[in-house]
Amino acid sequence: MRALKSERRLHPRIDRQLPLKVAANGFDFTTSTQNISCLGAYCNIDKYIPPFTRVLIKLTLPVVAQASGRGRVPVECHGVIVRTEDAQSGGFNIAIFFNRITDEQRKKITQYINQFLPQESAQLV
Repeated sequence: MRALKSERRLHPRIDRQLPLKVAANGFDFTTSTQNISCLGAYCNIDKYIPPFTRVLIKLTLPVVAQASGRGRVPVECHGVIVRTEDAQSGGFNIAIFFNRITDEQRKKITQYINQFLPQESAQLV
């Protein structure tokens, strides 16, 4: 059995594919995250977007609602591209920092991430 990798970040990042829409400079991209934290996301797109480009992010988090079973929680915020890399499989991998996000939206992402962390790590966030 493989041990869980220790996360040293103050805000943990998890590897999850979540539906993501990125809007920048009049272009809209539909993709999925490769990983996510409450501070940003990493994903692949098919068009080059240079670093420091401002983007609008629309993210959908799958959740288990206590009364209604499964549901989806929308998160919308603004971000900035902090890194753009050529992807070996084609397109470009981009790292997005969420620079304009409400506390409520950040909390939704944190709650989603915490369900995948060991209990002792989840209590630190």
